Amino acid sequence: MMQSLALLHRLAENLDAVLIWALVATALMTTVLQGSQGLGLSRLSLPFLFGTFVTADRGRAVLVGSLIYLAGGWAFAVLYFFIFASLGAATWWIGAALGALHGLFLLVSLPVMALIHPRIASAYDAPASEPKLEPPGFIGLNYGYRTPLTTLLAQALYGAILGGFLPMR
Repeated sequence: MMQSLALLHRLAENLDAVLIWALVATALMTTVLQGSQGLGLSRLSLPFLFGTFVTADRGRAVLVGSLIYLAGGWAFAVLYFFIFASLGAATWWIGAALGALHGLFLLVSLPVMALIHPRIASAYDAPASEPKLEPPGFIGLNYGYRTPLTTLLAQALYGAILGGFLPMR
């Protein structure tokens, strides 16, 4: 109990830095993901997927999804902060390793999105009258064979930024 209170106190002392570096890390991670989409390396857009979870308007989905993604970036930064604090160290390489593990979990869980996302077709759906998003497939391979690589790199970059810049005072 005392250790949990101490961690919360450390977070409160460093909350401004956590929020700022989470914003930077999320912005760069999203830039890598969207850049890889723009370069044709992947068709995966996590902000678009998250946005279409709450709206059918594809134009608005990117904006809404980006806001959801930013909120998620802040939430995960708090989790990373707690992990770094419990390890007693924060380095770019520990952060990159955590980010890569986070990315691997994300990729492995992508097929589950088809089961809970209202606008993603599953591999078992028959053709429907209303259009659906393509199912991601195993580790997102339906969105391009470079999708796992670009996703892991972007997530590792996110973790490396947090590990390299979050204060552990």
